[in-house]
Amino acid sequence: MRGMRSMAARMRIHCDNAMAVAQHLDAHPRIHKVHYPGLASHPGYNVAKLQMRQRYGGMLSVEVKGGEREAVNFAGHLKIFKRATSLGGTESLVEHRRSIEPPDSKTPAALLRFSVGLEDLNDLLADIDHALAHIDVDSSATSKL
Repeated sequence: MRGMRSMAARMRIHCDNAMAVAQHLDAHPRIHKVHYPGLASHPGYNVAKLQMRQRYGGMLSVEVKGGEREAVNFAGHLKIFKRATSLGGTESLVEHRRSIEPPDSKTPAALLRFSVGLEDLNDLLADIDHALAHIDVDSSATSKL
């Protein structure tokens, strides 16, 4: 029960960090698409805006240009975001879902799921930029998603 006293403050940070990460990734040329209900480009944005009171959660997913190889490469170069299959804690996590699903999965091969945690936002954005710098630009320009 002790943790409940700080839950509102933690959720504000969680959501605010996720929004900033989503906006940062959405503007990045090596990212094909960001799935986050707080972005106006999301198909459920208008409903989310009514229901979520400007706090859109801490989970998002992205499709990386260059396909599966570059998505896994990006995730592998993250240092603060730890690779995990159980998302939603206070730490920032990333998962390449397709890697653990059967071959006939409908999950896009280039999709990464993020749970954005409570770490310093500037550290999270620097981690993302560092990892994105390792994507093969030539590959991402010509490969399928």
